[in-house]
Amino acid sequence: MWEVKPYDKYGKEQNKDLEIRKREKEDIKTEVYALSQSISMSAHKARRVLDQIRGRSYQETLMILELMPYRACYPIFKLIYSAAANAKHNMGLNEEYLVIIKATVNEDTTVKKLKPRARGRSYPIKRPTCHITIVLKDISLYEESVVENSISMGQKINPLGFRLATTQGHHSLWFAQPKNYSKGLQEDQKLRECIKNYVQKNMRISSGVEGIARIEIQKRIDLIQIIIHMGFPKLLVEGKPRRIEELQMNVQKELNYVNRKLNITITRITKPYGHPNILAEFIAGQLRNRVSFRKAIKKAIELTEQADTKGIQVQIAGRIDGKEIARVEWIREGRVPYKPFELKLIIVPIEFELYMGY
Repeated sequence: MWEVKPYDKYGKEQNKDLEIRKREKEDIKTEVYALSQSISMSAHKARRVLDQIRGRSYQETLMILELMPYRACYPIFKLIYSAAANAKHNMGLNEEYLVIIKATVNEDTTVKKLKPRARGRSYPIKRPTCHITIVLKDISLYEESVVENSISMGQKINPLGFRLATTQGHHSLWFAQPKNYSKGLQEDQKLRECIKNYVQKNMRISSGVEGIARIEIQKRIDLIQIIIHMGFPKLLVEGKPRRIEELQMNVQKELNYVNRKLNITITRITKPYGHPNILAEFIAGQLRNRVSFRKAIKKAIELTEQADTKGIQVQIAGRIDGKEIARVEWIREGRVPYKPFELKLIIVPIEFELYMGY
């Protein structure tokens, strides 16, 4: 007899689907659940924690629960740990492939007590309880489908990091081992702060605008290359052509670079007011000079129109005009689409302090 086997250009995917169906027919259990009843806690507080772990892997969930500062984390941690132990010892599942596919909480009865008070009085105390259900699933065969479902969930992400490799690039380029990664980040932050402080002290005019759009750092074994993108480099270099060498010596002295060379270059931006970092510094300088925030924003919008930008949105939050109640004010001009990702969108948050009574 001839055996007919299914074949198409997606042969691997079809074979995987057949294997999944075969496993479902054989009724091999890949799910394990754990139930905890009558926990002395409100369902609202437990649901706040469960929303953060739903759809995540077992190892990632344990890490999140250890770091979250809520009291509900401990009973949920014990419940998930118990469910994973049952999956490992009773069903022979691997903990690395376990994913939380279901995490629910339901309200239970309310425990009523009487607290004694003075002169023979008392008042009632109501303590809510809840039931928590956790379901873990082995995704060794269902890995692709589970990952797709977890990606489709609404997770917050930085809008600039989401556009990397399309319209945005990295501002720091270097490689480090995981144990030295945090030191490299702190070193980059100190480098940028040192350069900004030097530029503030040695600017030719006191306009409050540093003119630094971004600082790119490239690290090698024996060389650190720093590229400063400035909108007004003449304000720093004019009058003292050797000021870049002074900046280089200052950075080497503060960060103790002995065995590594430091090279600093300054590149000029053709349209400085087309970059949001410089615009944000301009608005902050205007507010420090007690200019009305609406005038400062409208002036910034006029400057961006000269730089041929398609749209701009400016948002200011805090105690505006010296009011005691904080509020948010924003003005938009032109089009500011957050999609599609091919359009160049730059978001820059900046914090600054104002004088008392502004």
